[in-house]
Amino acid sequence: MDYDIIIIGAGPGGIFAAYELSKGDPSLRIAVFESGNELDKRKCPIDGDKVKACINCEHCSIMSGFGGAGAFSDGKYNITNDFGGTLHEYIGKREAIGLMEYVDEINLSHGGEGTKLYSTASTSIKKLCMQNKLKLLDAQVRHLGTDKNLVVLGNLFKELSEKVDFLFCTPVSEIEPIEGGYRVEAGATSHTCERCIVSVGRSGSKWMEGLCRKLDIPTESNRVDIGVRVELPATLFAHLTDELYESKIVYRTQKSGDNVRTFCMNPRGIVVNENTNGIITVNGHSFEDPQRQTENTNFALLVSKHFTEPFKDSNGYGESIARLSNMLGGGVLLQRFGDLIRGRRSTHERIREGFVTPTLTAEPGDLSLVLPKRILDAIIEMIYALDKIAPGTANDDTLLYGVEVKFYNMHVKLASNLETRHPGLYVIGDGSGVTHSLSHASASGVFVARDILGKL
Repeated sequence: MDYDIIIIGAGPGGIFAAYELSKGDPSLRIAVFESGNELDKRKCPIDGDKVKACINCEHCSIMSGFGGAGAFSDGKYNITNDFGGTLHEYIGKREAIGLMEYVDEINLSHGGEGTKLYSTASTSIKKLCMQNKLKLLDAQVRHLGTDKNLVVLGNLFKELSEKVDFLFCTPVSEIEPIEGGYRVEAGATSHTCERCIVSVGRSGSKWMEGLCRKLDIPTESNRVDIGVRVELPATLFAHLTDELYESKIVYRTQKSGDNVRTFCMNPRGIVVNENTNGIITVNGHSFEDPQRQTENTNFALLVSKHFTEPFKDSNGYGESIARLSNMLGGGVLLQRFGDLIRGRRSTHERIREGFVTPTLTAEPGDLSLVLPKRILDAIIEMIYALDKIAPGTANDDTLLYGVEVKFYNMHVKLASNLETRHPGLYVIGDGSGVTHSLSHASASGVFVARDILGKL
C-alpha cells in the first residue's frame, strides 16, 4: 500500500484525525487529499471594489482548502451535546464532551491562548428567555475569532506538514475497495491505503451522495435549515453577547408550531457571501481583534424542515430557494424589516437613509418573493419574540439578508465507531450528517483516529 491511512478532506475532522494519528503513531504513513488550496493561498477575490460578486472560482477559497469551510468562520467552538450534531448518540455524551474539551486544549496550545470561554451556566438570561416563550440552549463557547482561528490552523498545518503528506487542489473522484484496503482516484493518479477516512464537509454533500450510491452504503434523508441573516446595531444585543457571546435561542411559533432558532451569532462582525456548489448564500464572521470589529451584530434565524415520503431531497429544496434569490438579486437579497412587514421591496435609497449600515454589499429586494410563506411568517414571529428580550430587534431599519441555507449531508449509516459497512472506511465530520459544527467535527476526527490506533 502507498499509505497506511488516506484522509479525504482537510477540514476540522480531517485535521484532527491526522493530528491524533500522527501523535499516536509517528511511523504511520498518512496522506490528506484536499480539493482546495493550502491555507496561505486561500483568498476570496471579492474585494467590494473591483470584484463585488462571486465569480465562481474553480476552488472556492471560502468553502474549501486547509481548515475547510470553518477556516474563515468566526472560530466558535461550542462544547455541548444540545446542538451541533448527534455524535453523542454514537459514542456517548460523556465521551463526546471529553473529546470536545480535548480539541479545545489543542486549539489553546496552538495559538488560541488568551481567548475567552463563555458559558450559559447560572445566567439570568435563561430566565428572561423563559419568561418570553424562548429557550436558551446550554453550552460553553470558546470564541477564537476569525483572526485567531487562522493562527491556530496555521500552527496546526506547520506541525502536521512535517508528518503528513498533503495533496492540495487534488479532488478525489472515486474510492474503490480492493483486497486489503482501498484505491483512491484523484485526477489521473491513484493511491492505495489500508484505511480511508472521508471528511468532505457540507460542501462535499453531492460527492458523498454519489459515493454512497456506488458503494451501496445506506443513507437516510436529513433536514435543511432555511432563513435569513439579521444585522442590527451591536448595542441592542450587547447584554446577551457580552455575557454569552453565542446565544442559541429557540422559539416555537404560535401560528404553525415550527421551531425557529438563532444561529452563528457574530457580535460586532460582518456579513459575508458563501458559495456552496455554485449557489450564493449568506453567512457571518466576527473577529477577536478590536481593530477589525464593526458597530453591528449579525446572526441567522433558521427554520428547520424535515421531509417524509415520497420527497427525500431536502438539500434540493433548499437549493431551489437559494437559486431563486440568486435569480432575482444576482446573489444575496437585502431587505429592511420595516419594508418586509409593509409588503414592499427595499431600495438603495431607503437602506442609505436607515440607521443601520450594511456590512455586505447586496441587492435590495423583496424576500417575500423568495421564501415560502410559512418560513417567512415564522421568521417575522421570531423577530417580534426577540424584541421582548432585546428591544429594538423589530425596528424598521433592522436588516435581513437572504437567503441563508444550511445544507446537511444525508445521514450515512454508520457503526458506533463511525465505520461504514466496508471495514476500514470511515465517514466523519459534517459530510457524515452526524456533526454540524466545528467542535463536533473535530471531535469525530479524534475519535476515529483513536479507534484506528486501537486496532493497529
